[in-house]
Amino acid sequence: MWSGYTGNDGTGGGPVLGNDELGYGWTTYPERLEQAGVSWKIYQDIGDGLDAKGSWGWIEDAYRGNYGDNSLLYFNKYRDAKPGDPWYDKARTGTNAKAGDGYFDVLKADVKAGKLPQISWIAAPEAFSEHSNWPSNYGAWYIAQVLDALTSNPEVWSKTALFITYDENDGFFDHVVPPLPPKDASRGKSTVDVSLDLFPGDGKNTAGPYGLGPRVPMLVVSPWSKGGYVCSETLDHTSILQFMERRFGVRESNISPWRRAICGDLTSAFDFSRKDTRPAPLPGTDAYEPQDRERHPDYKPTPPADPRMPRQERGLRRARPLKYAPYVDASVDAAAGKLTLAFASGPKAGAAFHITSGNRADGPWMYTTEAGKSLSDTWNSAYSAGSYDLTVHGPNGFVRVFKGSNKTAGCEVTARHTGDDVELTFTNKGSGTARLKLSDRYGGRPSTVTVRPGAKVRRTVDLDRSRRWYDLTVTAEGDTAFLRRFAGHVENGRPGVSDPAIITG
Repeated sequence: MWSGYTGNDGTGGGPVLGNDELGYGWTTYPERLEQAGVSWKIYQDIGDGLDAKGSWGWIEDAYRGNYGDNSLLYFNKYRDAKPGDPWYDKARTGTNAKAGDGYFDVLKADVKAGKLPQISWIAAPEAFSEHSNWPSNYGAWYIAQVLDALTSNPEVWSKTALFITYDENDGFFDHVVPPLPPKDASRGKSTVDVSLDLFPGDGKNTAGPYGLGPRVPMLVVSPWSKGGYVCSETLDHTSILQFMERRFGVRESNISPWRRAICGDLTSAFDFSRKDTRPAPLPGTDAYEPQDRERHPDYKPTPPADPRMPRQERGLRRARPLKYAPYVDASVDAAAGKLTLAFASGPKAGAAFHITSGNRADGPWMYTTEAGKSLSDTWNSAYSAGSYDLTVHGPNGFVRVFKGSNKTAGCEVTARHTGDDVELTFTNKGSGTARLKLSDRYGGRPSTVTVRPGAKVRRTVDLDRSRRWYDLTVTAEGDTAFLRRFAGHVENGRPGVSDPAIITG
């Protein structure tokens, strides 16, 4: 459904740098739910016991227990709880596969009786986690059983959303640098406070920004997410908490201002105007059920003798509308040898921007703008022998490239999203007439824009053919150093499609 960023399981709390499980004391989100009268529960297998002796469900038998994925059991509030306490009854009970229980007995019973809590978490045994040494087929079978249980009661399903989350992919297959807060002024700026996202160091771990982790897949399955849509908003594990906040009005105070500024609340993944609650037909997974209960050797892939870059599968996906309307404008002071960039994410959504340089080694730089706010920063091109070469990456395929030198004759180009199109504004502060070449990487015919001294020229680029995606470059006649590139997607509040320019097999 969307690609978000890694983190904990969404039960709330602060940062943990390792799998230490030492016993923590901050307030978890279920505690806030309990206080607010919102029902909740953890569905899991108890393994050898959800206590210290039973390793809190993290056991060697991969087909039992919870694989340590019930993070509430890392907290003393739950470890010290006794039967009869909500912290015990809702977080330390479950099925007993060792005694012959089915993995889904408790879930099925609650759905059938109409007693599914308002918020639930499901922690699967290791064998169904789809970690790299376990077949994805096992996970597909497990998820299918969960969906069968939820859809067995139409009344329950008509008001249910299932979030299927993955906690890692090791970053092997991604091409997007995760958003980071600037650690200091030499590394960028932010309109929102980032202090809670800067780790000061502890003697063992190096100081630096927390940021988001590598992107991971997530599926949202509900009556309001049908249709095979993708959602490319920047999201992370706190987005699940933010969704719960929106739905039930229970605020989680441990989400930092910076994460709230750049990470959505998952409502963009839904179309709540839909009325169709019928379950969508899915392929059968009976053949994917494990044939034994043994731990098999880790799979070790063999690199091909003739390695080739993988190709994206054919076709487009429908995409959810997003709130982004970002822009980054450049302003060159050739006499002072300086380039200034102004950043904004638009009036409705915040964004993080990642900047790299092709001719200097003191980057990269990170910039964050809250919704409706902007900021700017200046680079000294004298640092790089009188030239500049900066590339800006933002959310949902947003790219800006600025190249030139102190000898560039006063030309500049800005881009704005307007309705379904992009409007470019060409200005010329130089003393001579400028001839600029506009090229369209989506197949549009190149054109020449002539700008007289002191003049301003506007051109609208029709994006109907490219489904509101654009990738435009502007070069200058007689100035081989000058280049401006504008790429991204225009949002107009209506669904779109995935980028048609992605290379497919």
